[in-house]
Amino acid sequence: MDAFNIPITMPMSYSFTTSGSGGGGSSSSTGSAAITNINNNNNPWMDSRIWSKLPQRLIDRVIAFLPPPSFFRARAVCKRWYGLLFSSSFLELYLQISPRRHWFLFFKHKSLKSCIYRNRAGGGGSGGSDRANCEGYLFDPDSISWYRLSFSLIPPGFSPVSSSGGLICWVSDDAGPKSLFLSNPLVGSLSQLPPTLRPRLFPSIGLSVTPSSIDVAVAGDDLISPYAVKNLTTESFHIDSGGFYSLWGTTSSLPRLCSLESGRMVHVQGRFYCMNYSPFSVLGYDITSNSWWKIQAPMRRFLRSPNLVESKGRLILVATVEKSKLNVPKSLRIWGLQACGTTWVEIERMPQQLYHQFSEAEGNHGFDCVGNGEFIAVMIRGSEKAVLFDTYRKTWQWIPPCPFLGGEGEEEGSELHGFAYEPRIATPVTTLLDQLTLPFQPFNG
Repeated sequence: MDAFNIPITMPMSYSFTTSGSGGGGSSSSTGSAAITNINNNNNPWMDSRIWSKLPQRLIDRVIAFLPPPSFFRARAVCKRWYGLLFSSSFLELYLQISPRRHWFLFFKHKSLKSCIYRNRAGGGGSGGSDRANCEGYLFDPDSISWYRLSFSLIPPGFSPVSSSGGLICWVSDDAGPKSLFLSNPLVGSLSQLPPTLRPRLFPSIGLSVTPSSIDVAVAGDDLISPYAVKNLTTESFHIDSGGFYSLWGTTSSLPRLCSLESGRMVHVQGRFYCMNYSPFSVLGYDITSNSWWKIQAPMRRFLRSPNLVESKGRLILVATVEKSKLNVPKSLRIWGLQACGTTWVEIERMPQQLYHQFSEAEGNHGFDCVGNGEFIAVMIRGSEKAVLFDTYRKTWQWIPPCPFLGGEGEEEGSELHGFAYEPRIATPVTTLLDQLTLPFQPFNG
C-alpha cells in the first residue's frame, strides 16, 4: 500500500533494483533484491554476486530498520518484499528491532472550536477544505521532511483527538455519547471502541497504547441539558492481553470548578495530565486508581498559552511569560516536572531574537504545542507556522512550510493541529478490540 506521497526532501537516496527471473548480466538468480548505488559500479564491495547471496533473514533485518516511506517504496522491488507487510514472522521481527521514530502528524482545521475537524458529508463541492479533512501531514524532524497520509476510511463527522503507539484516535463530532475509532494510517486499519456512556460535547481525551494494552480517558464537557455543558465526570476504557477489560465501566468525578479548555490530555509514565484554566494549574489523572489531583503551575499569574507535552518520559510545560509590571523581558519558557510530582524546574528559554520573530508572527493569538521524544513543536494558532525545539541539541528552528498546503482553494483562518506520532506498520494490540466486536453492537443503537 502506497501510504506516502513523495516528500519535499529525502534524507538518503535509495536505488532499488529487482532481481531478474532468469539470464542476463547481473540479475540475481535467487529472486532476492539488491540495493545498489549507481555511483558505485566499479566498487568491488557492491558486486551483485556478493549481495545476491545475502541470507534472507539478514535482508529482513535491514528492511525492518527502514523508515516507513522507504519501506513502502521497497515493497515495489519484488513479490516477496511486497508480501512482508502480511508476513507474521517479519512483523514479529519488525516489532522487536525496528527503531522508534519520534515524528509528528498534523491536520488542518478551522480555528473555531465548533468547526474543529468538521468532516462534510455528501455535497458541498470538492474544494481544498473538503480534501484536507481526509488528509494528514507527517513530519520527520530528523530529516526535516514532509509526507502526506490519506484517511479515506474515516467516516464523515469524526475528528482526530489523540495518538499513541502508532494509532490515531478519532471521536465523533456530534453531541451525545461519543463514538471512537483507532486507526493506523500506514496500513489502513480501523478498529472501533464502544460509545461512551455519558453524553458529551467536546471532552478532553487521552490515549495510551502499549504492545499489550489500550487505555482511553474521556473527561469533561458533560451535557447537562441540550444547551449546557459542565465539567463533571471522567470515563475510562481499558483492555489488555491478559484478558482484563473495562468498557467505560469506571467513572470518577472531576475536581471541583475545573476548566478543561485544551481538549486533550498528555500521557506520561502511566498517568494522564491536562491543563486547567482560570486560574492556571495542571490536573493529573491516575487511571489505575481512578483519582484526580492538582499540581500548581509555575508563575501561574504571568503565563499565557500554557501547553503540556511529553518529552522523553517527562511532563513538560511550555508557555510565554509576561510580567508587565516588572522589569523582566517577555519570553517563551519550558519547565519540567520534577520526580516529586509537585515542583517545576525551568529547562530552557527561547532565544530573545527568535522570540521577537515568534511574537510578531503569533500576534497574541496564542499557540499550541506537541512533544515527541527529544522534539517539541510550537504551532502558532491561526497560521501554518511552527517552531521546532530539539531538547538534546538545545537548538531552535522554524519548521519549513508543508509543501502540500497553501494551494488554491485553501480556507482562510485555518491552522495546523499536531500530534506526537510514532509510525508503525504493525499494531497487533488492535486485535484485542476486534475480539470484542460483538459486545460492542448493543451500544450502536
